[in-house]
Amino acid sequence: MKPRCLQVEKGPTNVIHDAAAPRIGARFCLGFQLSGRHLVSAIEGQGPSSVEGSPLTRRWGQDDSVPAAGMPRKGSGTDIDEGLYSRQLYVLGHEAMKHLQTSTVLVSGLRGLGVEIAKNIILGGVRAVTLHDQGVARWADLSSQFYLREEDIGKNRAEASQPRLAELNSYVAVSAYTGALVEDFLGGFQVVVLTNTPLEDQLQVGEFCHSHGIKLVVADTRGLFGQLFCDFGEEMILTDCNGEQPLSAVVSMVTKDNPGVVTCLDEARHGFESGDFVSFTEVQGMNELNGTSPIEIKVLGPYTFSICDTSSFSDYIRGGIVSQVKVPKKISFKSLLASLAEPYFVTTDYAKASRPAQLHVGFQALHQFCAQHGRPPRPHNEEDATELVTLAQAVNARAQPALQQDSLDEDLIRKLAYVAAGDLAPINAFIGGLAAQEVLKACSGKFTPVMQWLYFDALECLPEDTKALTEEKCLPCQNRYDGQVAVFGSDLQEKLGKQRYFLVGAGAIGCELLKNFAMIGLGCGEGGAVTVTDMDVIEKSNLNQQFLFRPWDISKFKSDTAAAAVQQINPHMRVMSHQNRVGPDTEHIYDDDFFQNLDGVANALDNVDARVYVDRRCVYYRKPLLESGTLGTKGSVQVVVPFLTESYSSSQDPAEKSIPICRLKNFPNAIQHTLQWARDEFDGLFKQPAENVNQYLTDSKFLERILRLADNQPLEVLKAVQCSLVLQRPQTWADCVIWACHRWHTQYSNNIQQLLHNFPPNQLTSSGPLHLDYVMAAANLFAQTYGLMGSQDRAAAAILLKSVQVPSFTPRSDVKILVSDQELQHTSASVDDSRLQELKAMLPSPEKLPGFRMYPLNFNKDDDSNLHMDFIVAASNLRAENYNIPPCRPSKLIAGKIIPAIATTTAATVGLVCLELYKVVQGHQHLESYKNSFVNLALPFFSISEPLYHNQEWTLWDRFEVQGLQPNGKEMTLKQFLDYFKTEHKLEITMLSQGVYMLYSFFMPAAKLKKRLDQPMTEIVSRVSKRKLGHHVRALLLELCCKDESGEDAEVPSVRYTIC
Repeated sequence: MKPRCLQVEKGPTNVIHDAAAPRIGARFCLGFQLSGRHLVSAIEGQGPSSVEGSPLTRRWGQDDSVPAAGMPRKGSGTDIDEGLYSRQLYVLGHEAMKHLQTSTVLVSGLRGLGVEIAKNIILGGVRAVTLHDQGVARWADLSSQFYLREEDIGKNRAEASQPRLAELNSYVAVSAYTGALVEDFLGGFQVVVLTNTPLEDQLQVGEFCHSHGIKLVVADTRGLFGQLFCDFGEEMILTDCNGEQPLSAVVSMVTKDNPGVVTCLDEARHGFESGDFVSFTEVQGMNELNGTSPIEIKVLGPYTFSICDTSSFSDYIRGGIVSQVKVPKKISFKSLLASLAEPYFVTTDYAKASRPAQLHVGFQALHQFCAQHGRPPRPHNEEDATELVTLAQAVNARAQPALQQDSLDEDLIRKLAYVAAGDLAPINAFIGGLAAQEVLKACSGKFTPVMQWLYFDALECLPEDTKALTEEKCLPCQNRYDGQVAVFGSDLQEKLGKQRYFLVGAGAIGCELLKNFAMIGLGCGEGGAVTVTDMDVIEKSNLNQQFLFRPWDISKFKSDTAAAAVQQINPHMRVMSHQNRVGPDTEHIYDDDFFQNLDGVANALDNVDARVYVDRRCVYYRKPLLESGTLGTKGSVQVVVPFLTESYSSSQDPAEKSIPICRLKNFPNAIQHTLQWARDEFDGLFKQPAENVNQYLTDSKFLERILRLADNQPLEVLKAVQCSLVLQRPQTWADCVIWACHRWHTQYSNNIQQLLHNFPPNQLTSSGPLHLDYVMAAANLFAQTYGLMGSQDRAAAAILLKSVQVPSFTPRSDVKILVSDQELQHTSASVDDSRLQELKAMLPSPEKLPGFRMYPLNFNKDDDSNLHMDFIVAASNLRAENYNIPPCRPSKLIAGKIIPAIATTTAATVGLVCLELYKVVQGHQHLESYKNSFVNLALPFFSISEPLYHNQEWTLWDRFEVQGLQPNGKEMTLKQFLDYFKTEHKLEITMLSQGVYMLYSFFMPAAKLKKRLDQPMTEIVSRVSKRKLGHHVRALLLELCCKDESGEDAEVPSVRYTIC
C-alpha cells in the first residue's frame, strides 16, 4: 500500500474558541485504497464559523422538494417530537414521519380488527384518524375489542372507543363518525380502511377511492382466517422499498470494458443486488465515475458487479467508494373490482402456497352467505358449512380462467364456515399490525406495499383431535369470550382461565402480550394467574410503542402500570407485578416452587443474555417458552415445547458484523465508524479510569491481577491510574476545561498530524468548524468523575480557553501506524518490567487518599440533560470532519445501540406468539402443528415453518433424575453417586461438575479423592464453591463425562440431583 504525497500549509498553533469566533483549521485528503476517505487536520488556516453550523445546535433541515405523486404535501413548519417518536424515527426516518403528520385516515369498523388498526395508526403519528361504525357493542366484541368495556354493551362502538384511542397520542386528532360512508365524506381522507364490511360496500367505496386518488386498505378476519387487500392508486411513488441503510464498499479495481466490472476489497461482501443503483466518489484515474447519475448494476459475485460502458473512460488508478442509492420508482395498483377477478397474492406460508387462491374464492362465498342470511355460518354447524361449500363452488365456476381452481379444497372451505363467526384477538393483532403498516406505507411512500391480496390461516390452532369440537360446545354464553368459544369451544376457555404464566418483560412486546392474555382470558379463572416482572420505569419514548402507558405514567414502574392497565381491559385478569431482574441473583425468588407451579413462560426481553438464561431455566424445569423479538419492521417468533422442539439456546444468531480495529482507530470511512470510536472514547475517559482507580484504592490484590494481564495491558492500566490520581487529577472546574482542551488537541490535531506524517496525502481542501460543544461536554463529564461541580457557562469557558497554552506538536518518525487488523495480530508488544515497577512506585498509596473515590459514568443515551450524547455527537462529528465524512443525525441509534421499533411490527409479532399459545395450552403433540415465524413488514416477507427438532439418542430435554436423600434419611455420598451410575446405567463417570466447579475427576490426586469419596454431595458442592446452598435450593444440576461398558466415551444428559 503506497501513500501519496501531501502538501501541508504551515500555520499558527491552534487554540479552541467559541463557535462564533474565527476558526482555525485545514483539511487534507488521504486517498490510499484502504479507506479512500479524506483526513482533515483542524490545525491550520482560518475561516468564518457560526453557532448554527455546529452539529449539536443545527436542526435537522426541512426538505422543500416537491412531494411525490399521490403524497400529501408537507407542512412547512411540521415539527417532530423526537423524544416521543425516537424509536419509530429510526424505522421510518424524518421525511416519512413528515408525510404521516399531514395525513388523515378513516378507519371503518371498530370491532377487534378495526380498533387494532386504529391503535397502531394513532401511535404511528398521522395527523388525524376518524373512527366509523354504525353498530353497537355486543358481548362477542369483548373477545378482541380491548377498548370496549362491559358497561359499553349496547353503545356505538366508535363513540365508545374514541376517548380511549385519543389518549394514545395527543398529536393525533381522533374523532368518531356514525353516519353513512357517502362520497363527500370519503373525499376528505388520504387513506380509507374498511374492516368487517360487506363485499358490496367494499366495491362501492373501492371504485370511488380508486378514481379519486384515495388509497384503500380492506382488512377482514374470520375466526382463524385473515384477509388483506391494498389499492394505492394507478401511480404511487415508492421512495424506499426496504428501509435498509444504503450500503457502501471500498473499490479496488474498475475495468475499461462494456460493461465495466467493479471489484471491491475482499474484507467484506459488497451486499448489493442486481437492479440496485450506485454512485461513485473518490475514484482516482477514472474520474468520469465520480459524481455521475446513479448507475444500475448487475451482481457478478460477492465482491464484483458490472456497471455501464467504461471502455472510453480514463484508466483506473486506485481508490474509490461505491454507495447504494435509493432511486424512487412508480408502482401501479388495480382497483378492488379488477383485482377481485385477477388477483395477485402475497404468500405467508409456502407450505400452504395453494391456499390464497382457495380462500379468495371462499371469502367471496362467505360474503354471499352473510348477505343472504344476515349472519355468518353458525360455529361448527354442518348444514351451514355445506351451504358455504356450494356457494364457493358456484363462485369458482364463474371465476376467470386464471383464478378458477381445478379442484376446490372443500375441507378448507368447511373449516372456514366452522370458525367464521369467531373473533380472535391474536388473529386481529396479526392482520391489524399488517394493515396498519400498509396505511403507513400509503401515507409515506416508504416500504413495499402488499401487492395486492394477502390471506392467512392458523388452522393448526384447532384441536388435534378433530372430534373434540361440537356445535354444542361452541354456542354463545353471552360473556366476553363468546368470540373465542365460537372457534375453540368452552373446554379450551376453561383451560386458559386456569393457566399460570410468567411474563418476563413489560416493554412493547410485554404490553401487547398482556393485552392479548387479557382478551383470551389467560389466567383469568380460578387457580390461574399471570406474573409479570420488569425492573424498568416508563420513559417518554416508550409511549410510542408501549400502548398501555400514558404521559402521566412516566417514571412509574412498567410492570405495575401495565398490570393495572390490563385489569381495566379485563377486570377478571389475575396479574401480579414484580420489579425484579430474572437472573442468578433472583433465583431465591424465582425458585423451584415458583417454576414448578407454572404452566409456561413468555419472554418479552431486549437482550440475548437474558433470553438465554430464561430459556435454560425453562429447559431445566421442562416448561414451554414463547420467545419473540422485533427489530424495526422485522419480527420473529419461536415456540419451545418440552420433548418436541429445540430450545432458544440450541442455535445462535450470526455475530454482529464488527468494525476492524485499525479502521476505527486510524482509517474510518463511514459515520458508523466515528460514532463507535466516540462511544469507545466515552468509556475510555469517563468509565474505565474511574473504575480502575476505585479498585486500586479498595482492592489490595488489584495490582497483582493487573500485572498478570497479557501484552502491554498492565502498562496501559497503570499509566491510566497514574494520570487519574496524579498527572491529570483536577481540583477545580477550570482544570477540567483545560484538560478537555488538551484532549481536543490530542485527538483532533496531534494524532491527525501524526497520521499525516506517516501517510502523507496530496490534496488540501477547505477548512471546517471547531466546536466548543466538545469542550463543554468533555469538561463537565470529566468533572463528574471526580465529584466536582461543572458549569454550562459557555462564554466563561471560551474566555478561559483563550489563556490555555497548548504545547506545539512535532510528529515522531518512530511511530508505526497499523493499517489492518492482520498487522495488529502479528504485532507483539514487549513489556518493560522496569517501567512497570517505576509506575507502581509513582502511584500514591491508598492510605494517602482516605475517603477519596471516583465516579464512573455509565453511558445513558436517553437522558438529554446528562451530556452523554452531547459528547458522543461532538466527538464523532469532529472526527468525521477530520476524515471528511458527512456528520450523522440519528447518532443515538448507533452510539446507544438503540433497537428501532414500531407498533405495527410488535402487534403482528405478538399475534403470532399467541396463536402458538393456543396450541401449547391445548397440549398439541405433533411437531407440524407448531410454527416458528419471521416477518419483515417492509418488504413484505413472511417465513412461517415448523420448528426444528434433532432426533438424537439424548435430547436437551432428557436428564437423569437422582434422589439424593436415601431411605435411611442420609444423603448420598460421592462414592454412592458413582456406584449408582455404574450399577443402574452401566456408566463409569470420569468427570463430574456443578456449574463451573469440578467435583470429581479421574485424574484427581489420590489423597483428595479418598477424602472426598465419603462426603455427601451437597457438602462437596459447598466446599468447592466456597458458599452455602440457599434454603430455596431443592435440586442441583450436575454435568457428567462418562465411559460405557466398552470403554468408549458416551454422550449423556445432565443429572438433576434432588436434595429434598
